[in-house]
Amino acid sequence: MTELPPTAARLPRASRLARRFDRLRVKLFLAIAGTNAVVAAVAYLLFSLSFDRGLMEYVHRNDLARLDTLVAALASDYRREGGWQTAVEDREAWMERVRDALGLPQRDGEPSPMPPREFPLTVDPRLMLFDAERQLLIGRAERAREAVLKPIHVDGATVGYLGYVPHTWLFESIARLASLQQHGSFAAIGVGMLAAALLLGAGLAQWLTRRIRALAGATAALSRGDYDIRLNVSGHDELAQLARDFNRLASTLAATRRARTQWVADIAHELRTPLAVLRGEIEALQDGVRPLSAESLASLAQETARLHRLVDDLHLLSTSDLGALSYHTRPLDTAEVLDEVVRAHRLPLKERGLTAELDLQAGIVLGDAARLAQVYGNLMQNTLRYTDAGGRLRIGCRTQGEHVLVEWEDSSPGVPESELPHLTERLYRVDGSRNRASGGSGLGLAIAKAIVEAHHGTMTPSPSELGGLRWRIVFPRHG
Repeated sequence: MTELPPTAARLPRASRLARRFDRLRVKLFLAIAGTNAVVAAVAYLLFSLSFDRGLMEYVHRNDLARLDTLVAALASDYRREGGWQTAVEDREAWMERVRDALGLPQRDGEPSPMPPREFPLTVDPRLMLFDAERQLLIGRAERAREAVLKPIHVDGATVGYLGYVPHTWLFESIARLASLQQHGSFAAIGVGMLAAALLLGAGLAQWLTRRIRALAGATAALSRGDYDIRLNVSGHDELAQLARDFNRLASTLAATRRARTQWVADIAHELRTPLAVLRGEIEALQDGVRPLSAESLASLAQETARLHRLVDDLHLLSTSDLGALSYHTRPLDTAEVLDEVVRAHRLPLKERGLTAELDLQAGIVLGDAARLAQVYGNLMQNTLRYTDAGGRLRIGCRTQGEHVLVEWEDSSPGVPESELPHLTERLYRVDGSRNRASGGSGLGLAIAKAIVEAHHGTMTPSPSELGGLRWRIVFPRHG
């Protein structure tokens, strides 16, 4: 016997039963099957009522149509004979006239020359004839009060009335008999519709909940850290779109985990290198391999400064990710910020033999001057570090519609186009060697991009016409 979980065992039986039925599959089944069952019941009632009423109306209309034929025949007899004497004196002739006019069989069994109607007349035994003053000529006097009168016209004058007493009990018996037959048919149809509703509800509920259960299972696996799980997507409905969104979410989480792992490994590598250098030099000083001199202290200070810059850059990026990096924005001319950065680096540019070409036009943006100077300073360090000696640097700034465009280009060497999308990734180097002799920590461009995006701008790399790298930075224009 299967044991219930401890929590479920403590629940009352009614609560456990309620929880068992509180499932999406059961709700869908009840909703679909219940709706179809209600539709079947309503259709059965409407069909039954409309059939009963329609049958009675049909019988009455049929009888009235047949009586119109008899009224026309009686009018013809009155015109030919000049009165009702023949009909009154010869009752046999009256009955034959009735049978003949209504298309009923004659007494000798010969059929009437009149074609029979669709439905046999049920009121002929109760027909009556009245004169123009509504005096009874033919028929039962005790039923005259119940008769329905139809006028007989000859040459525009009313010469008499044809009366009849409807057989209400016969109408009702026919209606009941037909109604019972039709109710049986309607009941069979209703049962069939109900069975189809149950099957359809069960099938739809199973189909829908199977996909939802698959999504729930995948979500549970994702919450446990299985980011490689994927759902099979088929169709174009909302559940299929939800499955596609789930797969994209799983892919994003998997990429984030890989990036986080790589990020931790890269940080450890970047920190380990200066720490190893510091440790080696300190041990050399302790062991007396190297004398304690100004040169050895300068080397230690250099590695310490490099380590300090790396920690500062990491802290800056972390603060930016948290949205806690402070910005003191005001309207400013980004061309002035660019000019100040170039002026501050004239000596390093001269030492590297690089020629700076400036085409700076006013471009007013809403920004933080210190942060924008940090962006351009990082680009300048990138140019100084990688551009061949004797090369060129071209910087342009102009207003273009609702934007301010800054272009930063340097000469060779260039960057392969396949590497361009990765330049602003953290700790990324084109050579992949992690050699600190030619490059920094690999965080400068990532920091620059974060600051530009905080100013609602974009920063895009591309090959430069000078043979090196071009950065296109676009800010929203202010004012």
